[in-house]
Amino acid sequence: MLLLLWAGVTLIFPLMALLMKIPVRHVVLLWLALSGGGFHWAWHDMHNVSHIPEALHVSASKLEDVPVRASGFIASEVQVDGDRAQFEMRINAISSMGSDSQNDTFQGGVGKSEAISEQVIVHIKLAAKQEQQLAAGWQRGDAIQLRGSLKAPAKAGNFGGFDYNEYLHTQEIHWLFKGNGAASLQKQQASQWNRYTLFRWNDQLREQLGQRMESAFGSLHHAGYMKGLVLGVTDELDPATYNEFTQLGLTHILAISGMHVAVYAATLLYLFKLLRVSRETSLTVVMVLIPAYVLLTGASPSVVRAGIMAMIGLFAARRGMLKDGLSILSVSALLMLLWNPYYLLSVSFQLSFLVTAGLLIYMPLMKPFFAKWPLLIGGEIAITITAQLVSFPMTVFYFNQFSLLSFAANFVLVPLITYIVLPLGTVAMGITFLWEDGGRIIAWPAEQLNELTFWLVKWMNVDDTYVSIWPSSSILWVIAYYAALYSILYWLKTWMISRRRTDESLGFEVALDKDKGRLSAGRNLVGQSTSVPMPSPIHTGLAASAEWAAILQTEHEPEGAGKYARRQWNGNSHLALAVSGIGWLGILCIGYITPGDGNTGMVQYLDVGQGDSILITTPSGKHILVDGGGTMDFTTGKNAWRKRKDPYEVGEDTIVPLLKQRGVHRLDAVILTHGDHDHAGGLQAVLDQIPVSALVLNGTLTDKAPFRKLLNTAVNKQVKLYGAHYGMEWRPDQDTKIRFIHPLPLQEDETGSLPVVKEQNHYSVAMILEMEGASFLFTGDMDDAAESLLLSELTHSPFHTEAKGETVAVRQVVDVMKIAHHGSKHSTSEEWLSYWRPKVSVISVGASNTYGHPNEAVLGRLSAVDSAIYRTDTMGEVQIRAHQGKLSVRHKK
Repeated sequence: MLLLLWAGVTLIFPLMALLMKIPVRHVVLLWLALSGGGFHWAWHDMHNVSHIPEALHVSASKLEDVPVRASGFIASEVQVDGDRAQFEMRINAISSMGSDSQNDTFQGGVGKSEAISEQVIVHIKLAAKQEQQLAAGWQRGDAIQLRGSLKAPAKAGNFGGFDYNEYLHTQEIHWLFKGNGAASLQKQQASQWNRYTLFRWNDQLREQLGQRMESAFGSLHHAGYMKGLVLGVTDELDPATYNEFTQLGLTHILAISGMHVAVYAATLLYLFKLLRVSRETSLTVVMVLIPAYVLLTGASPSVVRAGIMAMIGLFAARRGMLKDGLSILSVSALLMLLWNPYYLLSVSFQLSFLVTAGLLIYMPLMKPFFAKWPLLIGGEIAITITAQLVSFPMTVFYFNQFSLLSFAANFVLVPLITYIVLPLGTVAMGITFLWEDGGRIIAWPAEQLNELTFWLVKWMNVDDTYVSIWPSSSILWVIAYYAALYSILYWLKTWMISRRRTDESLGFEVALDKDKGRLSAGRNLVGQSTSVPMPSPIHTGLAASAEWAAILQTEHEPEGAGKYARRQWNGNSHLALAVSGIGWLGILCIGYITPGDGNTGMVQYLDVGQGDSILITTPSGKHILVDGGGTMDFTTGKNAWRKRKDPYEVGEDTIVPLLKQRGVHRLDAVILTHGDHDHAGGLQAVLDQIPVSALVLNGTLTDKAPFRKLLNTAVNKQVKLYGAHYGMEWRPDQDTKIRFIHPLPLQEDETGSLPVVKEQNHYSVAMILEMEGASFLFTGDMDDAAESLLLSELTHSPFHTEAKGETVAVRQVVDVMKIAHHGSKHSTSEEWLSYWRPKVSVISVGASNTYGHPNEAVLGRLSAVDSAIYRTDTMGEVQIRAHQGKLSVRHKK
């Protein structure tokens, strides 16, 4: 791909030189720069490979779960969260161990240690609560020996899903090292001076500053927020607060960036000015201190970019050779990419540089709109609007949502946090080193402002009406957006300047007609440089407009100015503005509309681990979600200490992002086959973030708190509730029909309430989807007893539809069947398969699950009826398209 891109650029550049009349030397220099950058990337990527399989003399495909022993250094901060300790390790030596690793000691073993230098991520599952304190004592730079096994990072299981393997590849990490219990790690004696010593001191300083922040802010909620705001420590930030900030486009406040570096540098320069330190000395000292601040706050790509730009700018100011912002920004990008070309793939890097470049390019076009506003308010509004317009395409490109209230939120909260809360928090943290009570006093107003911020953010997030969902777009769409935006702002600026000049010329002509004497004096002053004094009113007006003075000097006649302004804005300019505006709006519409496949229906069996979640998209663009997966929570009672602060949740972390990526603006229905957590658990996040028209249940309730919360959320959001049962039919559109064939009608209790059923599998919703001439059977977690009852009903009783009151026969052959209960041996009997005879079978099941799903007997029965088998554990997401009775299947892995 890189070679093809290079060849294309090489062919295009000569055409650019001819058509755009660019000097040849500039084209050659640009071509050399891009070619050198491509070579640098290719060389770097070619050497980004793991040497661990070679050191262990084992192929990478057979290395997983092989017991190994490694020695090296802890290369990052150690994060202890619940029952897991995680850190990066620089391995210096590695060897294989015996098969009986439980009896293997650190000194014993089978394999010979091989020298190596490679970074891995270590996950140690803690065995007891007491081990949390032991793990908290591990620090960056500790020499350790570790016993465990290697595992390759997970690849994306869904189309468009997050690929952990690719992400770690850009971090030059290729393996996860799994250890069991704190005893799997043993510290070794080593020199206190190594490559991580400086970072270790930095970690300790961050820890001390974090403790001071906790002393100043009594509430852990406030302390965690302020740590993220001032120090870039986001581990203790409340996940709910972070999500609310994300929805409003305020996450840049919580990430250390150019805003923080600017405040830091400006504060230091102001303090040095008060101390009467010379300008040259102040610039030099601040330039030296900026790297310390970058390191202290975590050295993310955004703060590194800001730090480099600040240092270059200060150096240029020190030498009296200030350059333009784009040049400084370009040098910063070049230095970072030379150091690590993978920065180019970092979302933080891209957003930081694009927003900064956008402010430098688009702000001059935006200024005329607010020229007559008060400087402070007009400048703030111009910056906010420009930043929002520039960041918008990348925001929807990566996060697939945008809140219309983001403009107001940024305009109100960014100045409040930047100029008041951030300095107060920093000062309060510093004061606590000398006087704790004084730090609390200073922190009090910051806490009140934080409460106001949290309240405003929560209030703005109450109504989902202002949140729009955007499907994933292409890079070409992003480029087209920026080009159209520049064009429309350019022509609007030209129109405003032309209009202002015309108004000024007309006003000046009227004033001159009233006083011929002043006209003569004005001509003499401007055109002939006579000594005749000009009256003060006209003198003031001319001095206020440098553009007017230039026009008068060239035209000499006042009426010439109006003609000049009108010549700059003519019919072609009107046309250019109209075309730019229509083009920009058209690009927005193209980006918002969900891409369709014409008269094609699609059923997407998502990979959600051990659970079910299926997205149906009809030919007309209706979206129906069947089940929402769910992450089982075993951290209750005596195991409560194992619970993590922000654990993986399949609905929030997998399903909702996928729905947004695919442009699901609204779910026309959510069908919950039954109330077990592996089917219902992820729907809470779906209802919280995606508009839903209807929720179809199996007509029963469970006694679980999450299920009750789900129903309450549906009622509060005015989602229509329906109970599915045998004989019910629904047509989402004229080409799609859903027939519900299970559960059979249930008896309500004496109060008329829905029955509470603990064992939900037996009452799972089963339905047949007919779409584009193909049929799909969905079975939830039906057991063999439910299958038998349904077969008896279908065999001896006709299917009576409620919609039309007619009796029809249910098809005994289906094209695709979702195998019940993840392939359990208690479902999918021979009689069931003999009745339906599916051509294609899909099993939604988690990899390496503890239930033994899918059962070998079930797989054998499916093979016996010649049904093609697709499994989400080995194949990832399975997508089946239906068009005019024909099926096409693709899977992710």
